[in-house]
Amino acid sequence: MARWAGWGAGPSGAGSVGGPTRTFLVLALLGCAVVTLVLVHEGRLPGAGVALVATVYFAFRLFFGLGKSEG
Repeated sequence: MARWAGWGAGPSGAGSVGGPTRTFLVLALLGCAVVTLVLVHEGRLPGAGVALVATVYFAFRLFFGLGKSEG
């Protein structure tokens, strides 16, 4: 299994070793979705909006390959 280099920039940074695993993306998606629901329930709509954007981002990464290189 390849190691992930992290979020840093440059040739040794994010994506140089393959990016985050599907497990990480699933956990991030679920975590963001839970935070979104909790914030909506508490009536904290600006924070819920930010969490919703993060949820959508991780969904796109997981299901539509956002951020994957073609080559």
